[in-house]
Amino acid sequence: MADVHDPATRSRNMAAIKGSHTKPEMQVRAALHAAGLRYRLHVRDLPGKPDLVFPRWRAVVFVNGCFWHHHDCHLFRWPSTREDFWRTKIGRNVENDERATRALLDACWRVGTVWECALKGRTRPDFPEAMQRLIAWIRSDEKVITVRGG
Repeated sequence: MADVHDPATRSRNMAAIKGSHTKPEMQVRAALHAAGLRYRLHVRDLPGKPDLVFPRWRAVVFVNGCFWHHHDCHLFRWPSTREDFWRTKIGRNVENDERATRALLDACWRVGTVWECALKGRTRPDFPEAMQRLIAWIRSDEKVITVRGG
């Protein structure tokens, strides 16, 4: 299917997509703050600049968009235009995610990932239940957790 926008409009629309303080990230932040957890945001000193950092618990949380990070769920679909560009861009994001996770685990940080499909879409779990699972992980000593849709 051809794009419904001209290239300039498409470029402007894509440039307006935020990389931080996104709606899924804000939902997770509000739930964790309401649970009494305090965190730092986007710490530049850590690999991958995690969305949430819990120094007390030595844990970080990434809130990943399923499209931008190539999640194997119903929310991800390869764009039909400029395939080479998107495969390169999204592939680079996946490599960066893997590298950051490895570096954080090597530095004795615990790494949690919350996928967008855990918060929206037809396969999302119950939100309070998903957040309880994340909160329990933050307070535990497990190394990794992935919260995703079904």
